[in-house]
Amino acid sequence: MSFTNRKEAGEQLANALERFRKTDAVVIALPRGGVEVALPICRRLRAPLTLLLVRKLGLPGQPELAMGAIVDGEMPVTVRNEDVIGFSGVDQADFDAVAARELAEIHRRNRLYFSGRDPVAIEGRVAIVVDDGIATGATVRAAIKGLKARKPAKIVLAVPVASEEALDMLRQDVDEVVVLEGLSSLGAIGFSYRDFPQLTDADVIAALNEAETARKRA
Repeated sequence: MSFTNRKEAGEQLANALERFRKTDAVVIALPRGGVEVALPICRRLRAPLTLLLVRKLGLPGQPELAMGAIVDGEMPVTVRNEDVIGFSGVDQADFDAVAARELAEIHRRNRLYFSGRDPVAIEGRVAIVVDDGIATGATVRAAIKGLKARKPAKIVLAVPVASEEALDMLRQDVDEVVVLEGLSSLGAIGFSYRDFPQLTDADVIAALNEAETARKRA
């Protein structure tokens, strides 16, 4: 299976999540890529959209390979990929330097994306976490760990495509997983999409605005 773009993947996920329409759900996207997938889900479920700001901690000199991830919150949560750290020989100082840089980027995005917006309540609600795909699972795992501190009633992880290895790891962290395509191995997420452009901050802000407008019309 391959998807035309993130919007089509989101529409297919919305079909799979239809049963949550009558619940008190909130859709939580992992920006930037997860936002375009999440928007059709918000419309279908008539649910609010918010973001969970999480950043991959890329290996120095090989930034696409995750040695961990960090997620925003009152107390930022860091997850380490010990296998990658071990074989790469990264020391604590190098790890901390990357984490500090990515946390600064999270703070920048927080100011930009949420300025002038009312916070979306998560405690006691069904939290549907959406991304455009999962390769290693390190970033999503950090996001879920941070989300649990906000006390949702239930966490549903919803993605168009993911590696089976990552899903096996993540199933213990959430109440339910909804995935359209599980793969025995997964390279770049973009291989599962025919059109997979890099999204910008402006794209994220536009999606948040569109979700707010749709909610007011509902």
